[in-house]
Amino acid sequence: METESQLSTDVLSTARALNALGINRGSSGNVSARRADGTAGFLITPTGLAYDEINPEDIVSMSMEGSWPGVRKPSSEWRFHRDIYSAFSKAGAVVHTHSPFATSLACMDCTIPAFHYMIARFGGNDVRCARYATFGTQELSDAVLAALEDRNACLLAHHGMVVYGRDLKQALALALELETLCEQYWRALQIGTPRPLPDDEMQRILAKFGSYGQQ
Repeated sequence: METESQLSTDVLSTARALNALGINRGSSGNVSARRADGTAGFLITPTGLAYDEINPEDIVSMSMEGSWPGVRKPSSEWRFHRDIYSAFSKAGAVVHTHSPFATSLACMDCTIPAFHYMIARFGGNDVRCARYATFGTQELSDAVLAALEDRNACLLAHHGMVVYGRDLKQALALALELETLCEQYWRALQIGTPRPLPDDEMQRILAKFGSYGQQ
């Protein structure tokens, strides 16, 4: 079992990877992972600190009640991280970014339709856009959970994106994949309105994804 110290290192490495991949900048966005020891709670990046200037010891350990020890404050978005873990047993890690293309579409309140079959990677025939709410509020967390029903990703209106995965590696890969699809959709919109794949085809694709790749 991974130790909490190692998990803190992995959370920080994932946050730094977001910036290195160009899907996050500065101290915006946040990353978390369920506690490694199996007890309730999670580790999350601290608020307002650049990822290249902090150490694993700055990663904040939180309870599901919303408390934390030490002087470092957690990301202001800790509520939707906590609520995702409570609502989705398969969520082992959560990534939130202000990536350029996802955020551009989110600022237009766009739901991403099945313009490409890889939309099925996120659990359905679209990626929803959660209704707008002020950052860091329970209202925003409630909006995120509604948009994530039967999905593992959503946009946040006038804000960014959030994804969850079984672990940090998968959550990072999903965040990058969603940003790629958002870029493709944004570019397609410059030409016209893409025609979505029909629902029956998306159901076939969703079924195929059940056994896709290395299980």
